[in-house]
Amino acid sequence: MARTLLTDVLIRKLKAPAQGQVTYWDKTPGLVGFGMRISEGGRKSFVLMRGRERRRYTIGVYPDWSLATARAEAKRLGAELTLNAGSHSSLPFEDAVGLFISTHCRDLRSAHEHERLLRKHFVPVFGHRSLDRIKTEDISRILDAMGETPTLANNAFARIRTLFRWARRRRYITHSPCEGLQLPSRLEARSRVLSDDELTKVLTTATGNPFGTIVQLLILTGQRRSEISGLRWEYIDEQGRTITLPASLTKNKRIHTFPYGNMCAQVLSVVPKFNSGYLFPARGHLDTSYCGWSKGKSALDQASGVEGWTLHDLRRTFATNIAALAVPPHVTERLLNHVSGTVSGVAAIYNRHAYMGEMREALDAWERKVRSLIAS
Repeated sequence: MARTLLTDVLIRKLKAPAQGQVTYWDKTPGLVGFGMRISEGGRKSFVLMRGRERRRYTIGVYPDWSLATARAEAKRLGAELTLNAGSHSSLPFEDAVGLFISTHCRDLRSAHEHERLLRKHFVPVFGHRSLDRIKTEDISRILDAMGETPTLANNAFARIRTLFRWARRRRYITHSPCEGLQLPSRLEARSRVLSDDELTKVLTTATGNPFGTIVQLLILTGQRRSEISGLRWEYIDEQGRTITLPASLTKNKRIHTFPYGNMCAQVLSVVPKFNSGYLFPARGHLDTSYCGWSKGKSALDQASGVEGWTLHDLRRTFATNIAALAVPPHVTERLLNHVSGTVSGVAAIYNRHAYMGEMREALDAWERKVRSLIAS
């Protein structure tokens, strides 16, 4: 039986055996018994093998089922089978994470971040320990070890607390070990705005796809990092020079259409087009958007010499600069896709598609300043 890390590219290249069937078992961490079974007729099916009797469950046929959807279903089914094999309280933590991601987080924009934090910081410690055996002090010990990274500690705590609340609602546990715990750190609201010199250094050293390109687009458009990293080619109207973000990708769950200028168009023109549709797919996973933030940011800090800033600070820097260029507040809000502000109520409903010309003028003025910074 072959073992490999399944990818969309690999699946398309896999050939049918001369006779019989062959199964390629996936090496994705935390997903045991999942694979692709190919018959001599060329039929490709996603399967899950579980239990002492090695019972095989067919999940779905490729390409009707995508790799990402099949993996999610395998996690859900695996956790369900484990749960049915014993009492609720015996549900192992790692299986609970799989079931939580595939059900509660299935339609969340932050699903990948939920899974990443849970698997990186909690699964290695708790593993197959049953949910009811995880204590408050166990959670605290993990969070205390993140003392030097308060933002990370807060994000990790938010994810583990949500998981145990979900588990309690489902009666897998009677009490959450996170009850009574507070955020590990109280963080002050950020107000960091990059200076012209800092912005120039970041922009001129942010080269190379995908992280450098994402940073360039964040600077030029003022959008959120999750919105730019999750861009798909069908969201972009290259002829009309607009980008339309679907409600599923935006923070406020509202469709957001905004224009882009010549500098942005030049950046987009060199982005390679992958079969998955994502502009910035994750490395080795074309069906998932980019997620290598920590490594990319660290390299950029070192190359630019600018430290003590976050990618979200670029959005604040954008808003501050276009305000200095005399862009009206309601146009700034349109560009940033802010729900509340100067235009609200009935006016917001009837003006939903307005200000495209004003937004384009604002972005043109911003690009002129950016070009002057690079040239100076």
